[in-house]
Amino acid sequence: MKSVEIYTTPTCGFCMMAKRLLDKKGVAYAEVDVSRDPSRRQAMMSRAHGRHTVPQIFVGDTHVGGCDELYALEQSGKLDPLLTAE
Repeated sequence: MKSVEIYTTPTCGFCMMAKRLLDKKGVAYAEVDVSRDPSRRQAMMSRAHGRHTVPQIFVGDTHVGGCDELYALEQSGKLDPLLTAE
């Protein structure tokens, strides 16, 4: 399975929803809290092509986007292949 990284803040409802979906699927992920470290938020924005909202989700080198995009991939049946692609 590809590595998953999710940039979050502690009070973000969309972050919680995204993590809940990943947890339900048994997907391990690295969580990066950007709330107290401006350099982490800058790194997230650089990787996410300027997007500054959380969550920002990455599967391997692929920028998935936010919570809505993660759920759209799941509903279209494209999330599992993305997670397991070589």
